[in-house]
Amino acid sequence: MKTVPRNVDPQAVPCPPPCADADVIELFFPVGTAGPALQQIAEAKTICRRCPVLQACRAEALARPGAFTHGVVGGLSEAERNALVRRRAARRAEIR
Repeated sequence: MKTVPRNVDPQAVPCPPPCADADVIELFFPVGTAGPALQQIAEAKTICRRCPVLQACRAEALARPGAFTHGVVGGLSEAERNALVRRRAARRAEIR
């Protein structure tokens, strides 16, 4: 489910991204936003922080919010991504 973003050349990544490990993939898709899910989200974000493609992953997740509708992507939870997308849209609307 979680892979290197399309805008990143896989040959440029020195190793598979940490989220590609089958042993941790479920951390990136917690069920819910409370209780044990909070721990899963925190663990997924810790994995993201050490990823060599974090910034590219985050940029793609924010540029294509419809493609990443749930889970932790680019070190951000669904709620965090949605809030950033809304703030960016509001700023663009103010500029016009």
